[in-house]
Amino acid sequence: LKRLTDKYFDINIVDVEIRQTRDGSGIGRFTLISVRWSDTVEGAWIMVVLNRNCVTLFTVNEMEFGMILILFVASIPTILAEDISYGTIVVDGTTSIAQTDDNFVCATIDWWPHDKCDYKQCPWHYTSAITLDLSHPILTKALQGLYLYYPVSGLFVVTNLCSSHCIAFNRLRIRIGGSLQDQVLYNVGNLKSPCHPFRKMKHGLFGFSKGCLQMKRWDELNHFFNATSVMLTFGLNALYGRHKIKGSLWGGEWDSSNAQDFIKYSISKGYQIDSWEYGNELSGNGVGAHVHADRYGKDLIHLKKIIKELYRGSQFEPSLVAPGGFFNQQWFTKLLQVSGSNVLDAISHHIYNLGAGSDPKLVSKILDPNHLNKVANTFINLARTVQTHGPWSSAWVGESGGAYNSGGPHVSDTFVNSFCALLWHRLMGKVVLAVGSDASPFLRSYAHCSKGRIGVTLLVINLSDQAKFITDVQNSMNNNIRLATEQQNISRKSFSRSLKNTASGAEIEASSDEYSYREEYHLTSKNGYLQTQTMVLNGIPLELTSTGNIPRLDPIRVNVKSPISITPLSIAFVVFPDFVAPACR
Repeated sequence: LKRLTDKYFDINIVDVEIRQTRDGSGIGRFTLISVRWSDTVEGAWIMVVLNRNCVTLFTVNEMEFGMILILFVASIPTILAEDISYGTIVVDGTTSIAQTDDNFVCATIDWWPHDKCDYKQCPWHYTSAITLDLSHPILTKALQGLYLYYPVSGLFVVTNLCSSHCIAFNRLRIRIGGSLQDQVLYNVGNLKSPCHPFRKMKHGLFGFSKGCLQMKRWDELNHFFNATSVMLTFGLNALYGRHKIKGSLWGGEWDSSNAQDFIKYSISKGYQIDSWEYGNELSGNGVGAHVHADRYGKDLIHLKKIIKELYRGSQFEPSLVAPGGFFNQQWFTKLLQVSGSNVLDAISHHIYNLGAGSDPKLVSKILDPNHLNKVANTFINLARTVQTHGPWSSAWVGESGGAYNSGGPHVSDTFVNSFCALLWHRLMGKVVLAVGSDASPFLRSYAHCSKGRIGVTLLVINLSDQAKFITDVQNSMNNNIRLATEQQNISRKSFSRSLKNTASGAEIEASSDEYSYREEYHLTSKNGYLQTQTMVLNGIPLELTSTGNIPRLDPIRVNVKSPISITPLSIAFVVFPDFVAPACR
């Protein structure tokens, strides 16, 4: 604006207002810039910027403004070029607002057999705990975090990669569990029932019979987990000995004998189980089956006693985790009250906030910030429940597959639903920092202390399919901005006012301007196709080499004082080595 004024006008700008808005049909965006000049000019100049190549400049008085804006909006073409939206992200490095676990990134090996089908597809193939090929040359690398496995396609999709000379995860947590968990019998000890493989059964739970885990297979799994340094969580059958009462409600006493024999066998073989999880999705109204919370709580007391007795004298006692189901505040509260102090080490819940995999609107949900924000209430309420009724327990997310029923075809196994677990694990430390922004809600930002080094790492996700965001990153220590730490307390309007009061140029402190830089990892879809199975890092497709090795994951180095550019529908990890954050010391 200043350059425009100097070139065309011999007057001074008095005030500028910039607003991002949309056209009447909701399909395009434009930037409206209201410029008030000195009193020597009557009225005000209005500049409307459609894109970098189209600028409309005209003058109106206050009365005419509304009418001209309406006429202008009506004339906007059906499809507009890419927008550029400017904003500022402020990171508060003075205090930690939360802390994640060392093994924040984890994965589940399920029990579903190859003939589990949904929506005219049978995506699981032979990937269950019973049938998974443990000798597959890629599997070892997969469990080390070199790949992400998407069960929808049954393929190892290269989305999160590491250079061939590094190990991605020190230890990856693997959970064995899932919907058929409460139908699994362990063929050990004095098993009272026949032990046969899963087979389809019309009136069986989830359409299948009971299944069997042979100890030979359990030995093979543990040898593999030991070789790959897996941290194992195993889900126990919580319905053994019970019977269906009415509808999905199951009652009767839990028969712990099979679980006890199984745990005893595992101890005798020296298998390292980090935690035992009790039951799968039996909380609240359950999924397929449910058990009342008071009975479930008494089961946990009994199971805790079994674990303590069997591991007496051992150097390590596994944690007890439950219930591995959808959060129901009344049910979870009752569970903690009945089980009592120091019985439940972690309270686990599942998140499938996209709904069923058959929903044709899955992609639009993934890209809708308002829809994504809804899940925050679950976390807030769960945290309050744990703090009030079970502060000795930590909160876990046991499953978070996005869409349930095996995911969404051509969605759950593609870029649009991807999560860069490896880059998160390599770059984001455990300490979570508060972040504020005056940008559109389509730009989501998260900040952690960097992992294994000083500084801060920022994760930004651009959900917009049209807007490129140009953002500055500032340190709240330099501009005295107070950030809200809970989502419902954040006001974009008040935040914007705070930014206007900041000192000019207050950004990231560095030890030397000459060598001040940041590292950027920009992730996009191949050829701009959201549902591709190939991710692109800084313009380079991430694909295996001809020898099956992993390509390097290298950042680009950028001057720390330059703004960050986030293209539409992209993810960026940005590392600030010189960011001063007392909370990270």
